[in-house]
Amino acid sequence: MGRGRQKAKHTKVARELKYFSPDTNYGALEKELATKSDSGDEYVDKWADDIDDEYDVDHDQNKTA
Repeated sequence: MGRGRQKAKHTKVARELKYFSPDTNYGALEKELATKSDSGDEYVDKWADDIDDEYDVDHDQNKTA
């Protein structure tokens, strides 16, 4: 019997999430984008590993052999 109340609660939460719009600081966003585009540096992947992957090692060895 509690399914109607549960469904109503889930619907309410889903609706709140759907229409939630946080305040955006456009000034800070503009500054961040301007500094990144003006720097001229190439994209650097901060999640890239410094260690070669197994595929890269095998691939490099096959080229030199």
